[in-house]
Amino acid sequence: MQVNPYLFYNGNCEAALKYYEKVLGAKIEAMLTHEQAPESMPVAPDWKKKIMHAKITLDGEIIMASDSPPEYFHKPQGFAVSLTVEDPADGERKFKALAEGGTVTMAFTPTFWAKGFGMCVDQFGIPWMVNCPAEGM
Repeated sequence: MQVNPYLFYNGNCEAALKYYEKVLGAKIEAMLTHEQAPESMPVAPDWKKKIMHAKITLDGEIIMASDSPPEYFHKPQGFAVSLTVEDPADGERKFKALAEGGTVTMAFTPTFWAKGFGMCVDQFGIPWMVNCPAEGM
């Protein structure tokens, strides 16, 4: 069995995944638009370029995503995508990139369990945690 997060965006999925590609080194494995769907699946003209399904990998880990139709979109809450990074300098760099244009909910700093830990909501509305575990954690 494999468990993967599936993130829903408010019409900005493509921009988000391209941003993660740039700042996190993610690899976009698939990105299908509604325009690519069979004609039997009608879609509003302004929605054709929106993402129906996408898949990225981060160091071999999979995250899937799509744009949520406006009538079904809900602000993400009750979860965070958690990145574990060994090097605190790299962790802080990734955290700052994710926080850019978003909201920091806990500044990246050493804690009793981590060489560095921070929480933010990125500019696309997705909650993130970046953790650089302390020895033995």
